[in-house]
Amino acid sequence: MQGRLITFEGIDGAGKTTQLQWVRSWLADAGWARSLVATREPGGTGIGRHLRSVLLQVNDEVLDDRAELLLYAADRAQHIAQVIEPALAEGQWVLCDRFTDSTFAYQGFGRGLEMGLVEQSVRMATQGLQPDLTLWFDVDPEMAAKRRQDRAGGGTDRLEAAGLAFQKRTRQGFQELATQFPGRIVQVDGNQELEAVFVIVKEILEPRLKQWLSEDLMEVS
Repeated sequence: MQGRLITFEGIDGAGKTTQLQWVRSWLADAGWARSLVATREPGGTGIGRHLRSVLLQVNDEVLDDRAELLLYAADRAQHIAQVIEPALAEGQWVLCDRFTDSTFAYQGFGRGLEMGLVEQSVRMATQGLQPDLTLWFDVDPEMAAKRRQDRAGGGTDRLEAAGLAFQKRTRQGFQELATQFPGRIVQVDGNQELEAVFVIVKEILEPRLKQWLSEDLMEVS
């Protein structure tokens, strides 16, 4: 059976992490996938957790935008080699909280780095690996900011603390990517209650899952 990579994207506060957790339980309980891996970027490996701390922790030292880009690339290269590629090779389905689209949206559009530089870092880290499907949870930046404020603890990481204008540029980046890759990236209205969003997610996934399982059966036969 062929492994599949499904990525969950959106600005901070879009609800993507909750949706990933719910999708994981639904896929397992409904028997859609015989084996699942749920992971995230940054921080999907032991090395990645150290990098995540550097990338997201707020401190007095300013992290250069290019250094930030390269740290994300390092996290992704390790993540793919250690977690994603072995799982896909075993026929597992991988659900990943953030992947390459976040790099283009956050570092390219949000930080304003030259897009060729961003593309080079992504290509080096992935060696051409792309998601089979990306769910982009599109949410109004003001609503996302309120959700972040309502979270338990009320703390913010470096990206969340970058300001509303940064989040708006990042959202624009996701919009551009969805236009460029309409077959892979599916926009989901994340402004609704999480339960209502999950209903939409299942409606999007079910026909795609049936198609994948049909393709796998044809290969076996």
